[in-house]
Amino acid sequence: MKKFAVRGILALLAIALLTGAGLAAELYPGETELHEAAKKEQGLNSYDTGPTWANWQALFDGFQKRYGIELAWNDLGSGATVVRLDKERNNPQGDTAYYFMPFGEAAKQKGVTEAFTPTNFDRIPEELKDPEGHWFSIHKATVVFVINKNLVKETPKGWQNLLDSKYSKSIVYLDPRTTGIGYAIVIATSYAHGGDLDHLDKGVDYLAALQKSGNVRMIEKTTEFDKFLKGEIPVWITYDMNAYRAKYMAGLGDAIDIVIPAEGTITAPYAISLVKGGPNPNAGKLWLNYILSEEGQGLFAKGFVRPILPGFTMPEEVSGKFLPDEEYARAKDVDWVKAQVVQKDAATLWGSKVLGEN
Repeated sequence: MKKFAVRGILALLAIALLTGAGLAAELYPGETELHEAAKKEQGLNSYDTGPTWANWQALFDGFQKRYGIELAWNDLGSGATVVRLDKERNNPQGDTAYYFMPFGEAAKQKGVTEAFTPTNFDRIPEELKDPEGHWFSIHKATVVFVINKNLVKETPKGWQNLLDSKYSKSIVYLDPRTTGIGYAIVIATSYAHGGDLDHLDKGVDYLAALQKSGNVRMIEKTTEFDKFLKGEIPVWITYDMNAYRAKYMAGLGDAIDIVIPAEGTITAPYAISLVKGGPNPNAGKLWLNYILSEEGQGLFAKGFVRPILPGFTMPEEVSGKFLPDEEYARAKDVDWVKAQVVQKDAATLWGSKVLGEN
């Protein structure tokens, strides 16, 4: 009988955990009340949060463990997410939608997002959120160099160094006409050479000079992470989260250097929204609050994705593995909503000057 009593107690404890009953301490004021409302709904549908990107799987696990709410996800891509929200406007299926930041504004303009200001909303930099909360950034990446030291004798410290003949046929980056990181590189090089969003020709001129130097090994159309791991890329211009993943999670360790360019670079934030008329609005709000809580932001950090909250204290197990804050001070936050408006012209200019297209 004693054995069955113990099993019964354990079963009750498991149920309590799964339903989130009796949260030991609230992550933010009102969490318990919102959780109770969310439990009356049918789960949570999180659009475009593929589990292998940005450590989303860890956030899924943390959310479900804390609240016992079933979470479903898809992995559509930013543009496709906005298209799907628009198609479903009369019968919304998603509760939240995640995208490269400017697509949040595109979704707002189509009228498929709901204003919501989650916990820690006031800490998000102004240029990285909609004032009413139709979208808000939750983490960001930074344009960096990743150097395979087995293939490169001297690590370049800045954009100007990449023009040196010692890096002949060494540099790989993504096409700015088809990828967000490629366009971020155009913006980063523009700011590093005295330009801005009104003068992206500064960056395009630099990339044209880089192309002319013969130092560009290849301009890719899709991610080159596996190629870098295989030792096929000496110098990779990419996001820092890819660099940390290669260094610490894929095991390359001291074989690579991660460099924030001396002349400066930019950040590329990712945002999320509450879907207008979503089937589970309270669960959606609970999820968004969790993502921006100290716990949620810490889970991004544990996957080497930098939290959006300024001055966030990194978890102990990863705190010494990120580049120092003084180096990240060279990374500028830019107005990505405006950047999206001028992207088409910048892409055309890049094709003309870098590739010689008419």
